[in-house]
Amino acid sequence: MVEWGIAVIAAVIGLAAGLVVGYFILCRPKLEQHQRAVAEAQTKLSAAEREFEAKRKELLLEAKEESHRLRQEVERESRERRQELNRLERRLAQREEGLERRLQGLEKRERHLTLREQELNRAREEVMALREKERQELERIAGLTSQQAKEMLLKAVEEESRQEMALLIRKLEERAREEADKQARKIVTLAIQRCCVDQAAETSVSVVPLPNEDMKGRIIGREGRNIRAFESLTGVDLIIDDTPEAVVISAFDPVRREIARTALEALVNDGRIHPGRIEDVVLKARAQVESKIREMGERACLETGVTLPLPLMEMLGRLHFRSSYGQNVLAHSIEVSHLAAMMAAEVKADVTVARRAGLLHDLGKAVDHKMEGTHVSIALDLLRRYNENERVIHAVEAHHGDVEPIYVEDILVMAADAISSSRPGARRESLETYVRRLEKLEEIADSFPGVDKSFAIQAGRELRIVVKPDEVDDLLALQLSRDIAKRIEQEVQYPGEIKVTVIRETRAVDYAR
Repeated sequence: MVEWGIAVIAAVIGLAAGLVVGYFILCRPKLEQHQRAVAEAQTKLSAAEREFEAKRKELLLEAKEESHRLRQEVERESRERRQELNRLERRLAQREEGLERRLQGLEKRERHLTLREQELNRAREEVMALREKERQELERIAGLTSQQAKEMLLKAVEEESRQEMALLIRKLEERAREEADKQARKIVTLAIQRCCVDQAAETSVSVVPLPNEDMKGRIIGREGRNIRAFESLTGVDLIIDDTPEAVVISAFDPVRREIARTALEALVNDGRIHPGRIEDVVLKARAQVESKIREMGERACLETGVTLPLPLMEMLGRLHFRSSYGQNVLAHSIEVSHLAAMMAAEVKADVTVARRAGLLHDLGKAVDHKMEGTHVSIALDLLRRYNENERVIHAVEAHHGDVEPIYVEDILVMAADAISSSRPGARRESLETYVRRLEKLEEIADSFPGVDKSFAIQAGRELRIVVKPDEVDDLLALQLSRDIAKRIEQEVQYPGEIKVTVIRETRAVDYAR
């Protein structure tokens, strides 16, 4: 039994020993692998430590270099700032020296002025004393006191001033009356063109020639149906009277009158006149006139070099059928555009603004009574509606003085408008009347004794007279200019005023031989 127990123990011990030996045999490769991994890790760690040390040394070297560079830059900037401060100090010192010298000069000038002021005061006192002596001497010689002489002088000056004021007031009243009449005629003419009222024959009628007298009956038609249809479709009045071989078209609107004239000429040439035919011809005539309006607008834009929207271009073309004091408004607008552009180029102003404003300044005259207001206000509404340049709008608004001119282009458009309207032959005044007035001015000047030559210049607004210096002295030249001006006022009818200039010149010529 004991032996069996020993055997069991020995077996257990042997089994345990076997297990231990087997375990070591099995774990040995893993242990070797672990040892190799540990060795590799130690190798990599040593390499990393060496690399870290090299990197640290490299970074330390770069930091030292950067620090050295920054120190040099700081030192360089410090030297530059010190140099700049030195320059500023030198400049301040020089300026201070200059101010001191200037202050010394001002002190000298002040002392000099003080002395001069004292001298002037003494001279003033001496002059006052001399004047007092002179006054006393004059009172003794004239037998009048200074107060009496002053009253006589003031009375004479007052009388002369009263006469001059009366003449000036009369001139101003005449000028205001002339301007009022002119403005009234302009407003009435414009209102007549835009309103459905009768007008004078010279501005509201057109005459259509007829081949024979029988054509009048065909125009009237049976029981007047043709003439009624024509007047209803065109909005004009046909005047068929005793005028031989002619029919008069009367209308307030020049565009309607043109449509009626074109249609009536087509009917007369065709010979077929009845209500149906009249309606077709009037429609064709209206299309022709509208086409002509567009053509005239395009021609005006092409001639002036201005680009406009189509509605404004067509409205501009309608000005071809408008007139102001007998002057075609479209031709006037084109002329104002050219004049304003040329003057703007001369004075270095905006040529484009001046040209556009000159072309569009009378655009409101193309609109009939459907829009209320003056032609300037109507033009402003239209231009703002189509986003026109504000400077162009202001020039249009200022061309009649409705607002104060701000830009140079405003004044140029005003001047161009005045030039185009007042030049000889532009409006109703004939060239013959204009030349006759100039000749009359020169004739009046030549009728005075001592006048050598006379020239009417500036479109009759100035009369320049050259007198004989041996017959007319300076005082007589002054009297001569006044006498000629009075003679012109009495004998010549003219707008505005005429400047009379008398020129007297004495020349002494000799020759050295």
